[in-house]
Amino acid sequence: MHSSFLPSVAEQLFTDIQKIYQETSQIPDDMLIALKFVFGPCALQALDLVDQRSVTCLSSPSGRTTFQVTGGSGRMYICFVSCHFCSCPAFAYTVLRRNEGLLCKHLLAVYLSQAMGVTQQEAVSDQDVTTLLSGTAF
Repeated sequence: MHSSFLPSVAEQLFTDIQKIYQETSQIPDDMLIALKFVFGPCALQALDLVDQRSVTCLSSPSGRTTFQVTGGSGRMYICFVSCHFCSCPAFAYTVLRRNEGLLCKHLLAVYLSQAMGVTQQEAVSDQDVTTLLSGTAF
């Protein structure tokens, strides 16, 4: 379902959430506890972002996809699931530099919104994707 960047326990957790959420439209308490255990304090923040429908999948005509997440402060962050990356400072510091977490709340929100099937969808031009890849927002 996802990439090999995540440990198998995280992959399985997303798979289980997907299955149960499709059947019940809820995430059971034991899975919420597991999310917090695997991902730490960013788990609840990510779920809050999902509840606020802050995750948008941007798709271009050429088939490129990336995700845009509106953070709690209203700032937009770009997440690339294919290479396990988020443009936020927390990802750069906590995940990349200090190696203290698997991912930031924005990237976790992307995985959760996909598993729950609640990701917003938006078609963008190939030029817009190129602009995102070059590091400038559109």
